[in-house]
Amino acid sequence: MSLNIELARHNMIEQQVRPWDVLDSRVLEALTAIRREDFVPPSCRNLAFADLCLPLGHDEAMMKPVVEGRVLQAVSPTREESVLEIGTGSGFVTACLARLAGEVVSVEQHVDFADSARTRLHAANVRNAKVEVAEAVRGFDPRREFDVMVVTGAVHTLPQHWRGWIKPGGRLFTVIGTSPVQRATLYTRHGDANWEEQALFETDLPYLNHASPPKLFVL
Repeated sequence: MSLNIELARHNMIEQQVRPWDVLDSRVLEALTAIRREDFVPPSCRNLAFADLCLPLGHDEAMMKPVVEGRVLQAVSPTREESVLEIGTGSGFVTACLARLAGEVVSVEQHVDFADSARTRLHAANVRNAKVEVAEAVRGFDPRREFDVMVVTGAVHTLPQHWRGWIKPGGRLFTVIGTSPVQRATLYTRHGDANWEEQALFETDLPYLNHASPPKLFVL
C-alpha cells in the first residue's frame, strides 16, 4: 500500500467530498474502501483523486469525486435494497453502490466499457453487481422494479417509462436539463402515481444516447 495513494485518498475525502456536504458515514466509508485508482483509465491514474472529470472514451467521462459522493448520498441505498444504475462507465460508482446496497444491476451501452467494468468489479471482489449491455433510453426493459435508480449521464427531459421501473417508496436520481447548466434531481415515488421532485445541485454531464435536447433549426 502506498502511503502517497492513501494520503491522496484521505485528502479527496476530507478536502473535496466532505466539504461539499457529503456527510453520510456509509457513503464516506464506501468512497474510502473502494480503490478509485483501480477504476480510472490507466493514463489518468495519477489524477484518480483530483477534482476533475476524467475522460473514459466514447465522449464520456468519469464524474468528479464530489459529484459521485453527492449522488451516493442522495439515494443512500440500504443493504436490503436493489439498485438499477444507468451508465456503468468505469464501474466505480457501481462498486460503491454495491457496497451500500443488496443488489446492483448496471446497464452500459458500450461493450468495451461493460467488459472493463466487469473485470474491475471482479478484481475488487464485488459480487453483488452485474453489468448488462443495452441502450437504456429506448432499448432496455428491466422487466422489474427497483428500490433505487441512479443515472450517471444527463437527460434533457425525464423518460416517462423510467418511472415504471421504481417501486413505491423508491428513489430515482438523474441530471436533467440543458447543458451547461443542468440540475441534479431526486425523484421519490409516493404511492402509485405521486412523485416528489427535489433539485439538489447544478452540474454538467454528457447526455445519454437518445436523451439530448432536440436540435434547433436556425434559418
